[in-house]
Amino acid sequence: MDSPRLVYERRSEKWKRFRTGRIGECAGRGLIQRHMDGCGMTSLEGKSALITGASRGIGRGIAEAFGREDAAVAVGYHSNEDGAEETVATIEDDGGTAIAVQADVSDADEARRLVTTTEDEFGGIDVLVNNAGVLEPSTLDEMDVETWERTIGVDLRGTFLVTRFAIEGMLDRGSGRVINIASQLGIKGAPELTHYSAAKGGVIAFTRALAREAAPDVHVNAIAPGPIETDLLDDTTAEWRENKESEIPLDRIGTVDDVVPTALLLAGAGGDYYTGQTLSPDGGDAMH
Repeated sequence: MDSPRLVYERRSEKWKRFRTGRIGECAGRGLIQRHMDGCGMTSLEGKSALITGASRGIGRGIAEAFGREDAAVAVGYHSNEDGAEETVATIEDDGGTAIAVQADVSDADEARRLVTTTEDEFGGIDVLVNNAGVLEPSTLDEMDVETWERTIGVDLRGTFLVTRFAIEGMLDRGSGRVINIASQLGIKGAPELTHYSAAKGGVIAFTRALAREAAPDVHVNAIAPGPIETDLLDDTTAEWRENKESEIPLDRIGTVDDVVPTALLLAGAGGDYYTGQTLSPDGGDAMH
């Protein structure tokens, strides 16, 4: 079976024109006309993007997709330097531009440095994807304070900090996109994940509030995936997977490729009329 990437590259010539984006020819056209003419509603040509937690999983998938759509990409990472460099290499091998920037997003000084390094390198940040997160299951009666604070610190505080520093430039320029990676558990919750559910629920509320505050110039949206095949699921049991799949109307656990198109939509021209929204590529699991 061909890999998803090979399938992606073998799509029709019309789709290639659609994703390449003819910026000069398409300028000023409405979205429907852009689509009919094969213009790139997902093209990010001339844009720069900062993606946190981009050394693996969903963040890496989004970073590589943005690179294919001609964005200059800053690959944010905390400790997985090898993964970050691999992401950069993949983007560059595809003809794109990328850098890797290390930072602990839960630390204010490091979050500011992450943003300023990206702005200095690319001249600004057009698209911010807050993807960095941690997941450490624990029942509440056994959870230590450090686990709670670490989860809230990275998943919620980190989203606030990076956005806080990046949005200054977006507001000054009068444009920008913020995409916060939340979770369906921020909508419906889950046992042994009270801390994670609280953090992701906070991300969704933060998204809605900031969307109202930053409008009309900056669009702020969230993506709330269901369970996705990443290393976060490596420790799950076969029984858990079977039970989880039986709960999902589409009868399977998702992949990174199920999430990436939503990020492309929100980052590109197709997302021009979206703000304050939480989109859920989750196979119908949450149905909010």
